[in-house]
Amino acid sequence: MTSQADKSVDAIILAGSRPEADALATRYAVTVKALVPVAGKAMLARVAQALGSHRAISKIRILAQDYKPFRRHPDTAPLAEDDTIEFVESAATIALSIDRVLQNEATTYPMLITTADNVLLDASMISDFVEAARGTDIAIAVVEKSVLLRRYPESKRTWLKLRGGHFSGANLFCFGSVRARELLGYWAEVEQDRKKGWKLLTIFGPMLLFLAITRILTVDQLATRIGKKLGLTIRVVRMTQAEACIDVDKEDDLGLAEKILRERSAQAGT
Repeated sequence: MTSQADKSVDAIILAGSRPEADALATRYAVTVKALVPVAGKAMLARVAQALGSHRAISKIRILAQDYKPFRRHPDTAPLAEDDTIEFVESAATIALSIDRVLQNEATTYPMLITTADNVLLDASMISDFVEAARGTDIAIAVVEKSVLLRRYPESKRTWLKLRGGHFSGANLFCFGSVRARELLGYWAEVEQDRKKGWKLLTIFGPMLLFLAITRILTVDQLATRIGKKLGLTIRVVRMTQAEACIDVDKEDDLGLAEKILRERSAQAGT
């Protein structure tokens, strides 16, 4: 398993800003959310470190509208000097930004995609997800509600309710082949409503939406149906780590993330 994974996966970190002002960035007086400090270190620096130190990850591309703030910040300035990291100017939307990277002749697969606010990302999550994503066109990480609430009952997430469980996205995606670009057109249609899981289903037709909202389909059956519609192999990866779906969107998330990071530090003796 280790030898198969060694430096075989490129990664994208989405570190851009939405058009509206971000409350956390304003609260902590930084120009972009990716620079908000979490346990004393900028979000982006944490995610880049987790990816860069993992045996499977080869090249990292950081997508943002303006990378100058990262070059000026002490936590993220070293990233610009790292030969394995490339800053890429993003397009008008996330979907267009990713598609621009995938169109590049230098792009190799599989390509792992995550976000700068996925600050609890660690080696075990990366290893589990990369291994589970093998052989797919698209893999999507999720955490089941019971897994999260067993560990962190105070955490509030947005849940997609299907037969057999409620699921929250874990901000980890894998594009296993260039064919995954087929999904990006649909992504572009719904990314402004990213908290409304049902909105994605409306664009695949009323029957699929009906089957989902009436909880006739399991999450795996839903992925299979969408995959058939697009001609893709899509796999939903259930993450065993509750922390995988805890990103930092608001102050409560930040407090919980810092608590978890302090506990990790104490366990590691650092």
